[in-house]
Amino acid sequence: MNAKGTKIAVVTGAGSGIGRAVAVELLRTGWSVALAGRRAERLEETAALAETARQGLPGQPAAKDSTSLCVRTDVSHPDEVAALFAAVREHFGRLDLLFNNAGTFGPGGVPFEELPYEAWRHVVGTNLDGAFLCAQAAYRQMKEQDPQGGRIINNGSISAHTPRPHSAAYTASKHALTGLTKSLSLDGRPYRIACGQIDIGNAATDMTERMQTGALQANGEVVAEPVMDVADVARTVRHMAALPLEANVQFATVLATAMPYVGRG
Repeated sequence: MNAKGTKIAVVTGAGSGIGRAVAVELLRTGWSVALAGRRAERLEETAALAETARQGLPGQPAAKDSTSLCVRTDVSHPDEVAALFAAVREHFGRLDLLFNNAGTFGPGGVPFEELPYEAWRHVVGTNLDGAFLCAQAAYRQMKEQDPQGGRIINNGSISAHTPRPHSAAYTASKHALTGLTKSLSLDGRPYRIACGQIDIGNAATDMTERMQTGALQANGEVVAEPVMDVADVARTVRHMAALPLEANVQFATVLATAMPYVGRG
């Protein structure tokens, strides 16, 4: 917490989708949040949505002290990640939470043998390298600050467990992210740094819009899939974030109840 008792978070990919929903939920409920993403104007939109949500929520005195900081950041660039966390230190003084969310599906529907190396590198560079860079910067700050500690929540995917067809780059990056989560959980113990992962299936965002019109299944059929409200994901992340550092949700799976995951294929 900062001097006012407000907890501080960094949310990457905060300009849209799950990142936006989580950032708004945290700001709405009294957190101060650094919003990171590649498009500054989308970050400002998120900040404005959060302000509207706060004004419409009576009876939450902590929210009046929460503030947002918009920092244009490409998480695959080490210098931009360093600048993000330097800005957080300067503006807020400490860091309690990183929601490591920024990610990309990459080219959809491309057979493995036709996947360009450049596309592979882009997906891995964002989903894995970017997560590593942000986690490392957050870890360093949480280890050095007083009081010591904090929490890192990585946005995995149900593809961290079960792939979709033609998703080698995305699936490999999310499997690797699970390894990063486990390693951070172990290495962070002496410094009161908790790390967990949320695996999400078919939250209704721009990235998953195609699921509602038809998604390729393991048997070769194209089938429309149900989706869930992204606000349900945001509330789950807030629950994970609000736990004391003595407790941790190691892995949470939140998905549209009727989507083809359990029994996929």
